[in-house]
Amino acid sequence: MSAVYIISDNIISPIGVTAAENFGQLKNAVSGVRQHHNKAIADEPFYASLFDDSNFISDNKHTRFERLLIASINDALQKTNIDVADRNTALIISSTKGNISLLETEPDSTDLKKRIAMPTSAKLVADYFDFVNQPVVVSNACISGIMAIITGMRLIRSGQYENVVVSGADLISKFILSGFQAFQAVSPNSCKPFDINRDGITLGEGAATVILSARQNNNDDIKVMGGAVSNDANHISAPSRTGEELGMAIKKTMAEAHLEPDAINFISAHGTATVYNDEMEAKAITLAGLQNVPVNSLKGYYGHTLGAAGLIESIISMQSLKENIVIPTLGFDELGVSAKINVCTELLTGDFKNCLKTASGFGGCNAAVLFSKQ
Repeated sequence: MSAVYIISDNIISPIGVTAAENFGQLKNAVSGVRQHHNKAIADEPFYASLFDDSNFISDNKHTRFERLLIASINDALQKTNIDVADRNTALIISSTKGNISLLETEPDSTDLKKRIAMPTSAKLVADYFDFVNQPVVVSNACISGIMAIITGMRLIRSGQYENVVVSGADLISKFILSGFQAFQAVSPNSCKPFDINRDGITLGEGAATVILSARQNNNDDIKVMGGAVSNDANHISAPSRTGEELGMAIKKTMAEAHLEPDAINFISAHGTATVYNDEMEAKAITLAGLQNVPVNSLKGYYGHTLGAAGLIESIISMQSLKENIVIPTLGFDELGVSAKINVCTELLTGDFKNCLKTASGFGGCNAAVLFSKQ
C-alpha cells in the first residue's frame, strides 16, 4: 500500500493566514471568537469567529467563498514544485454550504441555481490554477474536511494520482446562523466543549488546504496512516446515543494504520459543545479504548468552521506532532460527559508520534483519520 504524505498546508482564519501563524496564536491562547453585532447576519448580537473584512471579497468572476479557497490553495502550492497541469495531480474541494449566501442577495433563477452549485465553484477554482483534471467535490455535512482527506489518500493509494490538493472553506451567513438557531444549537456565549455547562456551538469562518503526495517532500512530512467513515442513521440532526458508529470508524482507522490504542498520543476531537455530540463522541472514544488519551477540541478558538473544520483541525494536529505540543481545550472547566475522557486543559508537551482526528455531522455521518510523523 502506497505511503501518503502531507507535503504542504495552509490555514486562513480570523487569527492567521498561514498554518504556522495560526499555531503560534493557539499556543498563546488567542481565539478568533468574539461577540458580533452584524445585522446582515442576525438581528441580535451573537458569538462567532468571523473575518473582519475584505481580503477575500468578490471580484467580477469569483465569490468571496471562491476567493478564500484560491488564497489558501495558492499559499500551499507555493511551498511545492507540483505542476497542477499534470494529469497526475487532482483537486478536491470540501465545503458544507459553499455559495449558499447568494440565496440572500440574488433573485431566484436558473442561473442562480447553477451558480450556487458546488461543482460550479470547484470548476472556477480549478480553472484559476489551470488544473487539467475535473475537480472532485466532497460535501457531507461537518465531516466534509476529513472525508476529503480520506478521499485524497485513497486516490493516491489506488494509483490514480500522485498528488492531490485538498481545500475546504465555509463562510457564515444569515441563512447558516438562522438554521443552527432553529435547532436551538447555538450558544449565546463562546462554546464550552465537553464542559458540564456547555450549551451549544459557536460558528466560525475559515479555509484550509493540504497537499497529499505519494512522494515525501521534507523529512518532517506527516503521513496519513488511515481513515474511515461510518453513518449511524439515527436522526437527521441528532447523533447516535451510543457512540458505536463513530467508535467503529475509529477502530477501522486504527486497524488500517496497524496501531493499537496505546500508540495514539492525542485525539483532536470534533467537540462542538452541543449536549448530544460531545456525549456521543466521549462514548465513542471510550468504546475504542482511548479514554485515557489526551483529547482536545479547537472550537473555542475557531468556532465550528463547517466544511473547513476537519482540515483546519487536522493541520493544527500535524503542527502539534511536529512541535510536540498539544493545544488545550478553550472553554473547558469541568467534565460534563458520562464517559470519563481525558480532556486537555493546558499546553501539553511530550514526544508525540500519532494523532487521531474525529468528526461527526448531521445525518449521522462520522469520520476518523490518523496522522503519524516519521
